[in-house]
Amino acid sequence: MNSFTLKIWDDEGKKVTFYSVWKEDAALAETDKFLNKYEHDDIYAEELDQLVQLVLVTIGDEYGALSSFFNRVKNDIVGLPHKGKLKIEDLSFHFPDFPFRLYALRVLNREDLVILFNGGLKTARTDQLSPDLEMKFHEAQHFASRIEQALREGDIIIDEEKRRLTDQDGNLEIYL
Repeated sequence: MNSFTLKIWDDEGKKVTFYSVWKEDAALAETDKFLNKYEHDDIYAEELDQLVQLVLVTIGDEYGALSSFFNRVKNDIVGLPHKGKLKIEDLSFHFPDFPFRLYALRVLNREDLVILFNGGLKTARTDQLSPDLEMKFHEAQHFASRIEQALREGDIIIDEEKRRLTDQDGNLEIYL
């Protein structure tokens, strides 16, 4: 797979900075490709809104990237939304038979840094058997593996004070 760039996708939440991946020469982030594909689909409008609210508001602004939100583990990545019923304080979260999966990686299992990948419709028993997810699943696994390797080797640095990632030179756009 070709090179890609890791960049901030959303840093306006109080708890989490979200990143996404831009493939080489791509105009859109992988996460935006997912959102753009379904944003005008009336059949799934409510579910897409629920997923965006979960990511940006519930995780990004209110609770952070708690492990309980990231319990649908698929090798190196996680499929959002979480599975099962989840109760935090007075709120309950439950997404039975949810049609979408959005792939994500909690950076070193931290609660403040999350990388969002692409996603799609889950129409089969497993993600790998769902035509819309099969390739996106494998790509997300590849991206996550490269990112985790770069973290281990010091090519990606965590800026603790600013809740962000940089390369060794302090650049916010990280080329891998």
